[in-house]
Amino acid sequence: MKAVFLDLGSLDCNDLDLSALERQCDSFTCFAETSAVQVSERIAGAELVIVNKVVLDKEVLASSASLKHICIAATGTNNVDLQAAAALGISVSNCQAYGTDSVAQHVMTMMLALHTNLIAYNNAARNGQWAQASQFCLLDYPIQELSGKTLGIVGYGNLGAGVAKLAGAFGMEVLIAQRAGGDTVGGRIAIDELLPQVDVLSLHCPLTDATRNLINAETIALMKPGAFIINAARGGIVNEADL
Repeated sequence: MKAVFLDLGSLDCNDLDLSALERQCDSFTCFAETSAVQVSERIAGAELVIVNKVVLDKEVLASSASLKHICIAATGTNNVDLQAAAALGISVSNCQAYGTDSVAQHVMTMMLALHTNLIAYNNAARNGQWAQASQFCLLDYPIQELSGKTLGIVGYGNLGAGVAKLAGAFGMEVLIAQRAGGDTVGGRIAIDELLPQVDVLSLHCPLTDATRNLINAETIALMKPGAFIINAARGGIVNEADL
């Protein structure tokens, strides 16, 4: 089997051992990065293609008659045309339940930084503002506690559940949004009902037709003044112009 990894450099800091994967292949070629114009040439003759963020669209997929499987080295699948792959008989897999602890930790880091005005106080210490304060403490930037705040989670898979667990340890109340376009699940509430209640909204859902621009002018208007949005998912879930 001929395999190609198109953008290993987006993941590897010279600390990954790919020997087990290499042993499964007759030929295994890794590229640190691959531009859009290089994709078709590099996957020519390959049966397995591994990508992290390189886009594999309908035209590219149709150009590779030998391609049998695509492995996405990430959770999100929006860089691959899944419909085209299915029509061409190409199977696609992604990475699930990986990085849960680090993503949950990252979200809590963002929450803590926002609620303590960490960046503003760091800048104040560096630029001399704190040293010039008339009192022992610099009180220019309000600090809030997470305890008693309400966290809303959109996307309650491994990542969302991991964040909920940590948030509970900080004394936060956690609300789970109903899956966009999905069936009703007990204990979850519609996002329009959830948004007015939350102090922090944390996004962990995949980017699909149902979730694209899910956070827009209309939904943001439902939120409390001063509420925070943390997007730990794909950028397209938030309409940045509306934000």
